[in-house]
Amino acid sequence: MRKLLFASFAIAAIMASCSDDDNNGTPNPGPDPSGDTVSIRGVLTGETKLEASKVYKLRGYVYVPSGSTLTIEAGTTILSTKDSAGVLLIAKGATIDARGTAAKPIVFTSGEKEPVAGDLGGIIIAGDATTNGNHSAIEGSVDSKYGAFGGNNDADNSGYLQYVRIEYAGKAVAADDEVNGLSLYGVGSGTTIDHIQVVRGLDDAYEFFGGAVEAKYLIAYNTADDDFDFDDGFHGKIQFAVSIKDPKFVDNKSGGDYSNNFEFDNSNGKKPFDITPFTYPILSNFTLIGPNNAAGTVDGYGYNMRIRRGTKFVLGNSVVLGGQKAGLDLDNDLTVQNYIDGESGLRNSLISSVTETYKVDLLTNTGLLDAAGLKALVETRDNTVSFTSPADVKLTDAFNNAAPNLAPATGSPALTGAAFTDQLADGFFTKVTYRGAIDPASDWTKDTWTVWNR
Repeated sequence: MRKLLFASFAIAAIMASCSDDDNNGTPNPGPDPSGDTVSIRGVLTGETKLEASKVYKLRGYVYVPSGSTLTIEAGTTILSTKDSAGVLLIAKGATIDARGTAAKPIVFTSGEKEPVAGDLGGIIIAGDATTNGNHSAIEGSVDSKYGAFGGNNDADNSGYLQYVRIEYAGKAVAADDEVNGLSLYGVGSGTTIDHIQVVRGLDDAYEFFGGAVEAKYLIAYNTADDDFDFDDGFHGKIQFAVSIKDPKFVDNKSGGDYSNNFEFDNSNGKKPFDITPFTYPILSNFTLIGPNNAAGTVDGYGYNMRIRRGTKFVLGNSVVLGGQKAGLDLDNDLTVQNYIDGESGLRNSLISSVTETYKVDLLTNTGLLDAAGLKALVETRDNTVSFTSPADVKLTDAFNNAAPNLAPATGSPALTGAAFTDQLADGFFTKVTYRGAIDPASDWTKDTWTVWNR
């Protein structure tokens, strides 16, 4: 049986086929092989709906242009193979309605018999919220007609992304020109994003290029580069998020760059570090798990938190463990001054790392602050506790990469101690008492929509 819906350059061609040639194997768990396999390519104009009764194959770059809507039913599977590394781009002015459920997540994954990172390109969403102009167009060699992002509407609405899993993503077109698992460009706070897991990706799990989007319940698991990368004046909020590194999986780094749980930049280094609006994420209840110098840890791992190039940030009520080079690294004078001034802070959190917990890298004013001074600010002013060993934080099984259990165990300091003051008093944040991403009474990362050991 064969179904064809043809379109020109401006309209998508969606080709459905039951032939084996159109489906080069299935991942585990995979789609129902008895269903139709539908290839998606080109430009999806108007109203397009992907149904859970079919299996879809993403072919190359697929664009949803301004004024158009893509709806994806709960339980839908979208495949990509290595030869095309499919990329789904929701352009500025377009919307996506992808509302999975815990029982029926929407899954973007590899269609190869032996899936590897890079089989899928990733998902890109562009919006109309403010940025600082650090980037002028979307990365990843996308068609210039759909490369614009950012504007003046921080409440812009790009739709819904809920209970979505993104597996084996990552597409490096050139140096500093990549597609991540989920890339959000100038996305506004009217957009709903929650319950997302990015698994075994080549580049970053999540990268936020400006915008003011708010999100909850995010997982980055075994991605090769940075797990949460904030750039271009991002000034949104996130609560309940997990970052777990595979000690044996890192992308190829050069020139002193590293793979980190966090990497925050206000500028890419080609523009002044003080361009505005500043990259200024407000974050609470994260659990960051670095390699912790486990047996077989490969070169290229850096920090739990690498804060650079003028960024401001608040991270509260969190657990930060196992950074290879340091737990918190502040890089360059303006970034350090922001911390001294109290505009940035690691607050009411628990931290331990491998080599050194705190690191300061200054460009010119070398007397501004040192690691000991940063430690004093973090512990005294910001009420964060530093530990010699991650074991002292007493998470249940944090460094079991195949089956991590991040819940606080009996006697853990993470069971209590959260505080929601200043920026964290905002109504977006759920006022819990525990620190880290996991409620000790109910672990949301163990729900049916997540996967592990990949």
